Amino acid sequence: MAPSETTPNRTPGPSSAPDAAQRWPGGIRGRLFAAYLLRLVVLALCYYAGGRLGLLWKVAVEGAIVTPFWPPTGIAVAGLLFFGLRVWPGVALGTLLVLLTMGPLSWTALGSVAGSTLGPLLACVLLRRVGFREQVDRLRDGVSLVFLGAFLGMAVSATAGCLMLVAGNNIRLPEFWPVWSAWWAGDAVGVLVVTPLLLSLPKLGRPRSWLQATEAVGLGAATVAVAVVVTRAPIDLLFLVFPLLVWAALRFRLVGSAVSTTILAIAATGAATDRTGVFARQDLITDMVTLQALNGSAALTTLLLAAVTAEKHNTHRRIAAACDDLAEMVEVLAPQGRGPRSFPAGGRTGQRQG
Repeated sequence: MAPSETTPNRTPGPSSAPDAAQRWPGGIRGRLFAAYLLRLVVLALCYYAGGRLGLLWKVAVEGAIVTPFWPPTGIAVAGLLFFGLRVWPGVALGTLLVLLTMGPLSWTALGSVAGSTLGPLLACVLLRRVGFREQVDRLRDGVSLVFLGAFLGMAVSATAGCLMLVAGNNIRLPEFWPVWSAWWAGDAVGVLVVTPLLLSLPKLGRPRSWLQATEAVGLGAATVAVAVVVTRAPIDLLFLVFPLLVWAALRFRLVGSAVSTTILAIAATGAATDRTGVFARQDLITDMVTLQALNGSAALTTLLLAAVTAEKHNTHRRIAAACDDLAEMVEVLAPQGRGPRSFPAGGRTGQRQG
């Protein structure tokens, strides 16, 4: 029987809602796509800005241009952790923009773009597989970021980039490993330094007291001063900066660790590329080894120390919360009008008093 005009409206079929969403201009799908494009553009621009900064410290190793500190890798890993793996085209676009500033593109540039994208992607996949938390508040998070995110993940980008240099006749095959080592170290330091810095941004907030604010400002100023002095002094005093790094990691955990390590990495990389201070007495390869050892050990020490400190703090908080819950449970289960039995001083639990 055909429905009459007074028949109640039927329940819309399964295809009604999608049709309505498609007809709705500026609907949910459109806004989600716009947000996705915005994330791609932001990640690409940040990668490009980090690349321009990294190119300020470029050096020539066996005829190839490399940088001992490459911030874009840290930006890429942090961006993929924040926004998800779907924003990988932003990394590829940022890499392409950086290559355009270095000269005309060749067919080998596509391989470099692929390697620079696959490296951070692999790092994030491995980190997700082991349950990495962006707060880096456990020792396993710090260890995972160091060995899976920095050391293993960046081996992909370094390998792809060096293979493209060989294929494009920019370097010879015997020069592969020296260039690969410098490329891998620069990418790894970028992850060790920049990724924790970006992951610590959500933790930034107002200091709990003016004493804490004063301590943070004083510690930052002291780290800047000591880092500049020890990296440009004519004698080897690099070890003097480590007490400040440890202080920052213990007192301010991830934020302090990331900021202090970034300060040292910038000061040391600038001194090494300018061939001044302790980096003026040796050949380029030895200077690069010294620089990477300094940046890597500083980042590794402070990151793991900050993670251990945060894990210990969280454990204490969980124990305190469990004690509070237990006390509330005892109050609920205790008979009305009776509280926990108390004993006089010197008495032993379970003994009757005469």
